[in-house]
Amino acid sequence: MQQLTIVTTGGTIDKIYFDDLSTYQIGEPEIGRILTSFGVNFGFNVIALMRKDSLHLTDEDRELIRRTIAAQPGEHVLVTHGTDTMIATAKVLAGIPDKRIVLTGALNPARFQNSDAVFNIGCAIGAVQSLPPGVYIAMSGRVWDPAKVRKNRDANRFEPL
Repeated sequence: MQQLTIVTTGGTIDKIYFDDLSTYQIGEPEIGRILTSFGVNFGFNVIALMRKDSLHLTDEDRELIRRTIAAQPGEHVLVTHGTDTMIATAKVLAGIPDKRIVLTGALNPARFQNSDAVFNIGCAIGAVQSLPPGVYIAMSGRVWDPAKVRKNRDANRFEPL
């Protein structure tokens, strides 16, 4: 992989919290800063498509994500996305030909010291380089087929169906 396309949609990975009542907004994408700070040995392009909590994504938003990815010249695509509806978006992206698409996010904002964001991004980058064309989810050290995973909100983790 010489070039990675990154499509950001918002979600917890890019949230900025302001007070004890969990008032937040979704800030600038963190992934470019993260990859630059680690000195990655590949080029990347960040397309900041939207800044939404995934619970607020619409069918039209998912179609925009699909069209944006399909229009990219490269085959390697990483999507940062909120975890609550990541699986629904992954299913919409299925069938885009000749693309390796990996969705990832974070259960805690990247700006937090103990965030899982950097770990998930690293896992997703490894996955997008090594998997055959298709759509995958990379969370918590595992790579999932979107048709065989669910988010357990009570346990705050992804698990097999």
